[in-house]
Amino acid sequence: MAITVFIRYRLDPFKRSAFEEYARRWLTIIPACGGTLVGYWMPHEGTNNIAYGLISFESLAAYEAYRERLKRDPDGVANFRSAEEQRLILAEERTFLRPVTRGG
Repeated sequence: MAITVFIRYRLDPFKRSAFEEYARRWLTIIPACGGTLVGYWMPHEGTNNIAYGLISFESLAAYEAYRERLKRDPDGVANFRSAEEQRLILAEERTFLRPVTRGG
C-alpha cells in the first residue's frame, strides 16, 4: 500500500528564507535515498510560520528503509544539522496518509 508522509513544520517566521533553502536541498537528497518528493509548501499569505512537506513511498517498509539510508547520507545529515544549528524549525509533526482517490 502506497503512503504519503505529510510533514507540518512550525517555523521561526524570521527564518522563512533559510527554511526555503533547507527545503530546496531535499530536492536531490530525498529521491537519492528512495523517496518520491511531492513537494514543499511555504507560507504566502495569512499564517507566516507554518510550512508543509509531502513525501510518498511504496509502503511503510519503504519509508523505514528510506529513513535508514537518510541517516547515513552525508548531504541529508548536513541538511538536518544546518536546520538545527540555525534553529529554523520549532516543531515538526508527521502524519502518514494513504490514498483514497487520485487526481489526474
